[in-house]
Amino acid sequence: MTALSEAMTGEGCRAEPFTDDHRDALRSACAEDRDIWAIYSTPFDPDHFDASIDKLRLNPANRTFVLFDGEEPAGMSSFLGIDPERQVLEIGGTYYRPHLRGTGFNRRVKAMMLERAFACGIRRVEFRVDRRNLRSQAAMKKLGAVREGLLRQDRITWTGHVRDTVLFAILRDEWPVASASATPAR
Repeated sequence: MTALSEAMTGEGCRAEPFTDDHRDALRSACAEDRDIWAIYSTPFDPDHFDASIDKLRLNPANRTFVLFDGEEPAGMSSFLGIDPERQVLEIGGTYYRPHLRGTGFNRRVKAMMLERAFACGIRRVEFRVDRRNLRSQAAMKKLGAVREGLLRQDRITWTGHVRDTVLFAILRDEWPVASASATPAR
C-alpha cells in the first residue's frame, strides 16, 4: 500500500503528494471559487485552508495530492479512509480550478487514481457526494460508478448544514470496463 503515497501520472494530468512546498499554490487555486466551499463538508477557502489541509494530511489513513494540468496546479484530491484489511478506500476531497471543470480533466484524474488504487490491491473505491452537488453526481455516473444509495443526515458540514450523502462505488472487477462507457475527453 506504500505506492498509494507516491506521485502518479495519467492522461494529461499528474498528482504529487502534498508537501508544504505546494501550500501557497494550492491555497491560491482553492481561492478561485470561494462560493463552492459551501457544499463541501470541509472548507479550503483562504480563511480555512491551512487548518483544513493540515487536518486532512495528518490523518494516517489519508493521502492528499496536488493535481497538475501540465505544469500548472489544477487542484487537489485524496485517497481517504484507506483500509488495507477491507481493501477499501474513498477518493474525495477533490477540487478543480473553475476553468478545468467540464473539460474531461476529472475523468482523467479519476482514471489515474483508480488505476493506482486497484494496482495497490484495493478492491472497492468509494465516492461520497453531497446530495446538493449535482455536478459531481453526474460526473460519477459518467465515470461508471454505481450509485449505491443515500446516507441520510450523514454528517454536519462546516457551515452547520446536516448533509445527506450519495454513495457511489467502483469495484476492481468493474474497472476499466466502467471507464469504457465514459465519455472521452475532447
